[in-house]
Amino acid sequence: MWHGDQHKRKASGGRKRPYRTKRRFERGSFPAETRLGKPKRKVSRKHGGNEKVRLLAVKHANVSDASGKTTKVEILRVIKNPANVDYDRRGVITKGTIIGTPLGTARVTSRPGQDGIVNAILVPKETV
Repeated sequence: MWHGDQHKRKASGGRKRPYRTKRRFERGSFPAETRLGKPKRKVSRKHGGNEKVRLLAVKHANVSDASGKTTKVEILRVIKNPANVDYDRRGVITKGTIIGTPLGTARVTSRPGQDGIVNAILVPKETV
C-alpha cells in the first residue's frame, strides 16, 4: 500500500508527472482487522524508529463502568460493528464496535489495530 501523492492531479486540474520514485516513508500497511480468538500481535517498525503493536486477535478487553472502575474481562462475542457492514458480519473489532462481555454490552473506545489493546466502556441497556 502506498500513500504518496504522485498519482494525483494539480490544483489546476492538470496531470502531475512523477519527478521521483516511491519513497519508503510513503509506504502504508493493510488494516489489522482484529478478530476474536487466541491473542496474536504483530509489532512493526514505523517512522522515526517507533514501534506499532497491531492486534490481530484478542480474547480480553479492559471495560470501564460509569463510575470509572476498569476491569479486564473476556469478550464473549461481537454484537455490532457500525464501521463496516462486512466487518459486522465477520466479527472484526474496530473502534466503536459493540461487544458482549460478562458485565454487559460495551463499546470499544481504543483502536486495536493501531494501539494493540482493547479498551471499552459499558453501554446503558436502553441504548443498545
